[in-house]
Amino acid sequence: MRHTQPVNQVVSGSSAAIGGGRPHPLAALAFALFAVVLAVEAMPYGAHPALPSEERTIVHGGRQRTYLVHDFGAATPAPVVIVLHGGGGNAANAVHMTGFDRVAARDRFIAVYPDGTAARAGGRLLTWNAGHCCAAAMDAGVDDVGFIGAIVDALIAERRADPSRIYLTGMSNGAMLAHRIGRELSTRIAAIAPVVGAVFGDEPAPRAPMPAFIVAGADDAIVPPAGGPLTRRLLLGRYQAADRDVAPAMAQATYWVRANGCTEPVRTDTVAYRQAVWTDCRSGAPVTFVSVADNGHAWPGGEPGRAGAAQPSRAYDATGAMWTFFKTQRGRR
Repeated sequence: MRHTQPVNQVVSGSSAAIGGGRPHPLAALAFALFAVVLAVEAMPYGAHPALPSEERTIVHGGRQRTYLVHDFGAATPAPVVIVLHGGGGNAANAVHMTGFDRVAARDRFIAVYPDGTAARAGGRLLTWNAGHCCAAAMDAGVDDVGFIGAIVDALIAERRADPSRIYLTGMSNGAMLAHRIGRELSTRIAAIAPVVGAVFGDEPAPRAPMPAFIVAGADDAIVPPAGGPLTRRLLLGRYQAADRDVAPAMAQATYWVRANGCTEPVRTDTVAYRQAVWTDCRSGAPVTFVSVADNGHAWPGGEPGRAGAAQPSRAYDATGAMWTFFKTQRGRR
């Protein structure tokens, strides 16, 4: 595996020495850490803190694959959140849309942002092979499940990642892949959180139960909440977005509720969202489904993916809510 050297940005500051002498090294370190905490807490939601950043490249399935590692882990091994961009997006786009770096800096974990693949080398419209979606990655049968598994293996082998705290989220096409990975890598991923994604109704049973936190946009104009065909081409050019209609949004929760052996949910309705939470589950793997009001095909609480894209709700913070859920889950190995 090849990767670039980390680009380290050092936080510097000054402090008065006690008695006029040189400051104690531990005092200087404490001052620097305090400055970092203050800077992170003062940032607006969409701002991204300075960090050691790595852009990595591996060869998997005969393809050159890339991903970003933003390591804020204060301890080794640290929790990892893998964030999958939407169809037509890329890793940098996922950083911007989700605001996960701010949460990672505050709570000291590793955020990983992989890139999908394009129809040709150097292409900019990247997609994931989630089975029935999407576009070139689907048509070519790209092994994206294996690619994400290879990223997990690398971080664990380097003793950077806690194997029991590997979490996965994604938007749209990335959310569809999150469901697939939840089924196929369910013994290696601790929990998933698909955002404005879908299932298709013919998914096989997962290899093991999987805690799932599912977020849907009540006004999604691309992945219809009632189910049916994807209603736009998702910036995918001439390629077919999906080869099958999506199931209704609630079917995502129904799938995991059955797989996890859950009973009746606790429901909450507010102006900002409607939520169902299943915690009485035979497997011990809970499920949450949230439908966010006034939210289209966008990451609630985040940033639009591009100019002219749907505006996300500001009344619900999907990133913060899913991290709260993730923190309660550990892989059962």
